[in-house]
Amino acid sequence: MFTDVVILAGGFGERLWPASSSENPKQFMTVSDNVSFLQLAVIRALSLKPEGKILIVTRRDIYKTVSLHCKNLLPDMSEDDKKKIKDDLYILPETEPKHTTAPIILACNFLNLTDYTDDNREHSVLVLTSDHIIKPIENFILDCKKACAAAANGKFVCFAIPPLEPATGYGYIKIGKAEGDSVFAIEKFVEKPDLKTATEYVKSGKYRWNSGMFGFTCKTLLKEIKEHQNDAYAAFENLLSGNKPKIGVVNGIKYVSSWPEMDAAYSKVPAVAIDKSVAEKTKNACAVSSSFNWDDIGSWDAFEKLFDKNPGETIEIESKDNFVYSDIPVALCGVEDLVVVIKNGKALIVKKGKSSLVRDAVKQMKNSNV
Repeated sequence: MFTDVVILAGGFGERLWPASSSENPKQFMTVSDNVSFLQLAVIRALSLKPEGKILIVTRRDIYKTVSLHCKNLLPDMSEDDKKKIKDDLYILPETEPKHTTAPIILACNFLNLTDYTDDNREHSVLVLTSDHIIKPIENFILDCKKACAAAANGKFVCFAIPPLEPATGYGYIKIGKAEGDSVFAIEKFVEKPDLKTATEYVKSGKYRWNSGMFGFTCKTLLKEIKEHQNDAYAAFENLLSGNKPKIGVVNGIKYVSSWPEMDAAYSKVPAVAIDKSVAEKTKNACAVSSSFNWDDIGSWDAFEKLFDKNPGETIEIESKDNFVYSDIPVALCGVEDLVVVIKNGKALIVKKGKSSLVRDAVKQMKNSNV
């Protein structure tokens, strides 16, 4: 199994506004049983029993909230999981958000501060997001074992999800010949398609959704970065030759409190997605076709699926097929197919199927200082 797990938790969560915002992004939203997306990601990481570290890379302005979510997991955990969090979970607050390549390089360098010198092992890393839904966990663990085996052979592994519908909000991976049990070569990556193209992809059976989760060894990742995104590699090249990071504790959770070398690296590193810097360029990429169910909950239409009925107090008169997510009671009269969200003193009303417009609305509100 992977020795270490990296959780990327630096998102701004604008697609689920107003429940999610820059100050209180999606990863902190409660999904069910008072458990947040971020807490589910930590539980998912713990289920893999990594012998090394669990790193949460996040924004500097929200790392304390990240620590609280980790701390609040402890009372209901086994003694082994409590010990793992206290001993081996670290929060890495980024100097500034720089997409996904920079935090992944940062995490690999941080892990390389500790070497498995006893038997010449190296760090094998699973990169997870902090705000997805994955079920069942048993299938996830099984697929991670397959990915780890491929990563041990120098592969950059992408987790590819068999599509359930012709979704236009995801990137796609076209898989090629089989290279192992549920492991396939990758023929190409495709940006988010239009509905007609997505429908053709699903019918072909050759395309998968790109989940944004990856597996590799630190050695492989850094080699690929050096070859395909050298300016990013160069920015971090001297990270480990200077002072080691200072480790502090906040809410009982370890975090990097100071690391001037990281700040210097971030001042130079470009903001680029790991898909663009490595996945789409390397000849060593492969895909594990997942056996687990996955959803990135990237819209209010997707968020609604998490609930059997409207949460909160809702009255509907001559209304149907509406979803309400509100801090206050809501009455709906003579309307249908609406998403109504009232959170944090703000309101959103959007027709179902049009929630992709929310990000545009947030942008306009910012530009208008609303």
